[in-house]
Amino acid sequence: MVCNFGQSVLLMNFVCSARSKGFDLSNILLFATDMETVTLAKKLGLEVFHDTWNFNEIPTKEARNYGDHTFTSVMFAKVIPVQLINMLGYDILFQDVDVVWYKNPLLQFHNVSSSLAKFDILFQDDGARSLRYAPFSANSGFYYIRCNPKTNYAFTMLLRSGDAISSTMSHQQPLSYILTEHASLFGLKVKVLSPEEYPGGFHYNRVAYRDVMREIGIGSRIPTIFHMSWTVNKDNKVLFMKQMGMWYVFDECKDKGAEEILMSTDGKNHDKGGKNEISTKCCSAEPIVTCHYSDKPSVVDCAGSPKLDKNGKKFVL
Repeated sequence: MVCNFGQSVLLMNFVCSARSKGFDLSNILLFATDMETVTLAKKLGLEVFHDTWNFNEIPTKEARNYGDHTFTSVMFAKVIPVQLINMLGYDILFQDVDVVWYKNPLLQFHNVSSSLAKFDILFQDDGARSLRYAPFSANSGFYYIRCNPKTNYAFTMLLRSGDAISSTMSHQQPLSYILTEHASLFGLKVKVLSPEEYPGGFHYNRVAYRDVMREIGIGSRIPTIFHMSWTVNKDNKVLFMKQMGMWYVFDECKDKGAEEILMSTDGKNHDKGGKNEISTKCCSAEPIVTCHYSDKPSVVDCAGSPKLDKNGKKFVL
């Protein structure tokens, strides 16, 4: 994962959510783009790497909109760790911080008996069917790479595509070009994962998929992960996750640095072992559910909340 301080509350939520479900996070490596995030992640118990040379000029604040300067800068940062770890000889799962796990996806990806084992790269379905992301519609916020010469070459080419990332304001479009070319010329095997098993923001934001969100909310459908993509900014991601039962961070920890959190005396320290770690002060064992918008999917009745979209239709449980 890659994160700056502006997005760190989403990182915290991933950690809190995963630990509430008992997932082992010892093999996670976070590439932090600033020292505030380095400190916070270490206090969350994560392994952290900071590259001053490449990350020094990346803004610490979150992107306000898709494609703005901060967003594009972080896209460059997301290319470096994938290429680096891939060239070191490791398989790698890359994901954005706005993801929650319901099941451990690595169990399926590591299963040599799975039908997925024959593919070089596995991607979440982005949901967009525009020419820009054709033909795979691969989402660059959740994907698994098997280390081999074909993926080494593909991600080295992506690393060299800084001009394309800058002009398209995202690394997803240049990555789509490379996947298409390398699948054709070199036999790179690309698989787009089942959107029912790996849903994302296009399910949340499209009325046509409200049954999917309703089933996730009531527990009759348990996906492997959920990725809150297709969302304008961090603020909306947080609100959407809160009303979908995907939020596990106490409000008093939101957008605060490690030192400020650890010095807090608000009485919310749930540390049973006496260790003054951030996870014990900030993580809820159960999802924290609050309503914000009546026209967005939720796990509780939010009919009394305002609409977000002018012509939005109320979500009915």
